[in-house]
Amino acid sequence: MDKELIIRSESSAVDFALLKDGKLIELNKDEDGNKFNVGDIFIAKIRKAVPGLNAAFVNVGYEKDGFLHYHDLGPQVSSMLKFIKRVSTGKLKDYSLKNFTFEKDIDKDGVITDVLKSNQSLLVQVVKEPISTKGPRISSELSIAGRYIVLVPFSNRISVSQKIESKEEKDRLKRLVKSIKPKGFGIIVRTVAEGKKVAELDRDLQNLMGRWTGMCKKMYKPHHPSKVLGELNRASSLLRDIFNDSFTSITVDDETLYTQIKDYVGEIAPSKESIVKLYQSNVPIFEKYGIERQIKTSFGRTVSMSKGAYLVIEHTEAMHVIDVNSGNRSNKSRNQEDTALEVNMISATEIARQLRLRDMGGIIVVDFIDMGKAENRKTLFDHLRNEMSDDRAKHKILPPSKFGLIQITRQRVRPEMNIKTREENPNGTGEIEAPILLINKIKTDLEKLIKKDHKKITLSAHPFIAAFLTKGFPSPRSQWFLDHKRWVKILPRDAYTYMEYHFHDREGNEIL
Repeated sequence: MDKELIIRSESSAVDFALLKDGKLIELNKDEDGNKFNVGDIFIAKIRKAVPGLNAAFVNVGYEKDGFLHYHDLGPQVSSMLKFIKRVSTGKLKDYSLKNFTFEKDIDKDGVITDVLKSNQSLLVQVVKEPISTKGPRISSELSIAGRYIVLVPFSNRISVSQKIESKEEKDRLKRLVKSIKPKGFGIIVRTVAEGKKVAELDRDLQNLMGRWTGMCKKMYKPHHPSKVLGELNRASSLLRDIFNDSFTSITVDDETLYTQIKDYVGEIAPSKESIVKLYQSNVPIFEKYGIERQIKTSFGRTVSMSKGAYLVIEHTEAMHVIDVNSGNRSNKSRNQEDTALEVNMISATEIARQLRLRDMGGIIVVDFIDMGKAENRKTLFDHLRNEMSDDRAKHKILPPSKFGLIQITRQRVRPEMNIKTREENPNGTGEIEAPILLINKIKTDLEKLIKKDHKKITLSAHPFIAAFLTKGFPSPRSQWFLDHKRWVKILPRDAYTYMEYHFHDREGNEIL
């Protein structure tokens, strides 16, 4: 399994495309105007505490106040409030917490008005970016993420990622972290720390302590609200969270960004620094790696898959619904049950990809093709869980119901990636599918005709489409010949509209 990260820099945004064996599985955008990234820490003021919701509304500088629930305060919020007051007035200049006297933990079932008051200063961290009409979701239980560990101020807890299965390795990491942990800080050990030495963990810890000190310096007589600690730029945070030995290349088309990423990879994985490459070509980088084509074919309402199957994806405010269809595939399986299982397995792989690609969150209901056998439903469920195991967003999958429905909940911390795939109609008003989708549609229809054993096939199409299909090497037509051993005659028709095409047999009869 090869992973590639392709980074395109534009004047106001940077796009990140993650490819797995050449297939697009994740698409991220870092825009200059985005002031509320997950992980950012603000010093803000309590606007209003609402006992009925057991929550407070906090002014973080967004048009809608941030929502802070009592359970997101953290047990040591009283210690934090005391620390903020002393640092902001200049009475405390030692930010290490080793000589700081902690207050008692708050009651886990307490009331918000017993802890917070209006106009009080508080440190809050963005845990969910503004989505739709809602302001950012925030927490005052702070955490600063590094490559191998996460630093948790005002805590003494040490915990190790559940994804590290070996008890011996967990115990080893706990011992190492205990030996370097500063007083007043908790530490969460990340999955990528497995097998690492104490020197690597300590270097990561010192870097995080430096970020904490830099943040505290900004808290002296601060302007409210203001960002005191920004998350790493999207490129570095993405690499911090997903980079591993399976990465084979990172390609960037901007020299400044290339230098930053090369330096960062040199820090976190020196042996992999050579895989960072600067792209220098007149062909746009997303065009070169086939990403534009994959975006056009992956973000529409209908998503085509292999063997004629396809998905229909519908969105509402509260949930997403995905319908699985077998399409026009020929039934080479022994019976309907085997066909359903085969289509469902293909669909499960594509659905796992679509959830990451579009960053869909909330409740997702998938209507798979009905299967009568319980063992087939379990096979499908296990396959879907396995396909989603690489998904960094927290998610939960319920087993299939008797109706073939699978319900998924997936954490949503950013607005869903939504890309328009329809384009202006060159023949008149309205919109049409992107032309690249037309080529896929023609190919699907051709495969259907070949399966019906039509010998001589002629395709009539608009001159632009006819030229695209026949020019260059290998042209789409020559690729069809290599795949199906069938030569297709293509005729340009001036009278056809841009998206119109028809297939004819050897007698000139229209067959599709």
